[in-house]
Amino acid sequence: MRLLGTVLKQINKPAVYSTHRRRLSSRATGGPSPLRDEAPVVGSNRELVLSLGLQVEVRTGFITEEEEAALLQELEPGLRRKRYEFDHWDDAIHGYRETERVTWGAACEEILTRVRSAAFPEGSSLLGPVHVLDLDKAGYIKPHIDSIKFCGSTIAGLSLLSDSIMRLVKEDDSSEWLDLLLSRRSLYILRDQARYQYTHEILKDEESVFNGQKVPRQRRISVICRNLPG
Repeated sequence: MRLLGTVLKQINKPAVYSTHRRRLSSRATGGPSPLRDEAPVVGSNRELVLSLGLQVEVRTGFITEEEEAALLQELEPGLRRKRYEFDHWDDAIHGYRETERVTWGAACEEILTRVRSAAFPEGSSLLGPVHVLDLDKAGYIKPHIDSIKFCGSTIAGLSLLSDSIMRLVKEDDSSEWLDLLLSRRSLYILRDQARYQYTHEILKDEESVFNGQKVPRQRRISVICRNLPG
């Protein structure tokens, strides 16, 4: 990962809703959320939102409560044996623990098959292990760009346990930005330019604001699939 030392925060700048909004999946269950009617992507200007429309995607309610519970049942025993760390090898992540998983039970494998089908073209060469990143409530991910040595042009992640905000900022122009509302049980997909020309980060709880509305951050687990470098 290539960490940028400083990135201009854009919370107070005017935001523009994405003109493309995913409806809730019929698989989604649970009570109403005050954020449910929000478009999941806002940005510094309409042109940017439209130009990155095919490269930045948020699918709200991609998995059900039952499917989330199945994933957590498999992940929690291994995660509990690890301590949260506040020093990352390139200083990009604070307050985290992580693991990689190759083998899954049938229910979770079916979920991951849907993730791969949604994010990657058929026949894509995928990174074998699934990356699991567990962020403490006080944890956060700093602005960074993933190294092309470790993964390819597309990344897809399920968000478990908490809503959060992912911020993308153009590497050479901090006035160009997108905020993604990653609601609990959603799937996000980043492709191509959004991966390599924009930093991405998960905001701290005290900074977690989406289009002027506070989005409380709790402990968050992301289950991440990637393709191989081209």
